[in-house]
Amino acid sequence: MKNPFHTLLLAGLAFGSLCPAQAAVETYDIDPVHTWVGFTISHFFTKVPGYFGDVKGTIVVDRENLQNSTVEASITAASITTNTPKRDEDLRSDNFFSAPRFPTLTFKSEAWKATGANTYAVTGMLTIRDVAKEVVLQTTSLGFGPGMKGAAISGWEIKVTLDRRDFGITADQGLVGNSVDVLIQVEADLRKSPASP
Repeated sequence: MKNPFHTLLLAGLAFGSLCPAQAAVETYDIDPVHTWVGFTISHFFTKVPGYFGDVKGTIVVDRENLQNSTVEASITAASITTNTPKRDEDLRSDNFFSAPRFPTLTFKSEAWKATGANTYAVTGMLTIRDVAKEVVLQTTSLGFGPGMKGAAISGWEIKVTLDRRDFGITADQGLVGNSVDVLIQVEADLRKSPASP
């Protein structure tokens, strides 16, 4: 007579073998040294570039289905620079980013939607000067692979055009444009599990 427990165990193992393996979720930390948060805005009819020098964040990736991924990031407002000290001081003031009162810009994704082979529309909440606005980031996955000393990294390119007035930044109308073109290049490092050497 067969042992009923043995039969049940075999059935359970057989059923388990038919179920697809759960895809591993990977967490990547944005590398601030190899990440660029740049922008351009018009001054009269010419474009003036600038960037933020301090960014951090986390990208949680399901590589089997990137639409299940999430991202959170923060940028230090006072790290804005256009390589002109007087202008940078104005940008950090209450005329623009009010950096002392609102020290960080943040983004938290809500949904990823595939728009091509490696492109995604990433919808989320962008908060600037304590004003939260839903925006869509046009995001390209540049790849996954070994970086420095073989460490696993991921690469991303993000584009979005913002209207600064949506966040209560309205100074110098007629002098400075309202449309801000943002281009972000991200390199992110795979976070090691506690058991990793």
